[in-house]
Amino acid sequence: MTEGDHLVEFVEVMRRLRAECPWKAEQTHRSLARYLLEETHETLEAIDSGDPEHLREELGDLLLQIYFHAAIASESGQFTIDDVAAGLTEKMVRRNPHVFASGPTDLTAAQVNDQWQLAKADEKLQRTSVTDGLPPGLPALLYADKVLDRLDRLARLDPSARAAPGATDELGERLLDLVREARASGVDPEQALRDAVRREVNAAEGE
Repeated sequence: MTEGDHLVEFVEVMRRLRAECPWKAEQTHRSLARYLLEETHETLEAIDSGDPEHLREELGDLLLQIYFHAAIASESGQFTIDDVAAGLTEKMVRRNPHVFASGPTDLTAAQVNDQWQLAKADEKLQRTSVTDGLPPGLPALLYADKVLDRLDRLARLDPSARAAPGATDELGERLLDLVREARASGVDPEQALRDAVRREVNAAEGE
């Protein structure tokens, strides 16, 4: 088989299962939502484990959920898995001019990220709130990190837009300060907390 053949085979297998398996035939976007969330967290756990076979398996389970939702949308004429891939490809090309266009090619990773965020901002000019487009169900640390990132970018353009710091001992405020500290240090706060919990568990279990 050549690269991509197994993906084609997978699409055909799922087409048959959707048509011939009673359980799969009755699923909807809403009924599958919990599985998408579960598989996402299991994939994160596989990344933390450092086990490539575990990660390969969990990425497959995540791919299953992605295709499942695309298949449901296709049946109602909304979009297909090819539309999903086409939209993603177009986005990757548009947001990476240093690779696909005439932009500068000697950018650092940080400059590439800034360029990506500017492209996203241009695409979302209709945003009316700093939280627009952020799923409220995101883990709290990740949600805080993304909100602070947007506020930081807004403050670069308009210093008056940054909220004045207040003296408070509220637990939530202290947690938010820790997220700010992590961002300033270039640390992913969500990953840092998962790593700390894993170390605690390993210590408690004598590993």
